Amino acid sequence: MRSNKVNAAAGLLGAVVLGLSGALPAVAAPDGAARAVRFCGVDQVTGLGVSAGPDVSCAAALGVAAAYTRLGQRAGGASVDVHTDGATWTCRERRGDPNPYQECLDVNDEGRRVLLTS
Repeated sequence: MRSNKVNAAAGLLGAVVLGLSGALPAVAAPDGAARAVRFCGVDQVTGLGVSAGPDVSCAAALGVAAAYTRLGQRAGGASVDVHTDGATWTCRERRGDPNPYQECLDVNDEGRRVLLTS
């Protein structure tokens, strides 16, 4: 019994350490390439998780998410352009496995991306 408690505690500690490590997990991009993203927080309107690519600050990602959720709710699933902090982002829903997600790409640099996920 004591062994099970020790193993459970060790597993929980490992999960917490991994969660706090700030590592950038790989997420598949539409072209099939893996892209690193980091979790930035939660969108205040939708409660969706907001993640940013390595070239996007979390402040910018949260701003893009906020602008997109304001406009995206009226777009009915269509692609939406949002303008924030001097940049234009094209946002749309993408097919995920198993759940769809929203992706915003900087129109001047498609390597800059923001993801909204449930």
